[in-house]
Amino acid sequence: MKLPRDLSGRELIQVLCRHYGYRQVHQVGSHVILQTESPVAHRIPISDHSPLRLGTLNAILNAVARAKGVSKADILGKL
Repeated sequence: MKLPRDLSGRELIQVLCRHYGYRQVHQVGSHVILQTESPVAHRIPISDHSPLRLGTLNAILNAVARAKGVSKADILGKL
């Protein structure tokens, strides 16, 4: 599945909070820090840029998929 090329950091943050149980902990500059406790504790910084660079988006999706035990395609389906 191809990565979206026009996805903003804010849109990704909304999807992760709504569907995957992340919550915004704080913000440092243009980076928003998200955290979840289930199934394991996981913190991840998301750049609040528009659009996100493809390598950055790919790395975030891989980290979330590993932490949540889902496939990257599942996350992409909710975008």
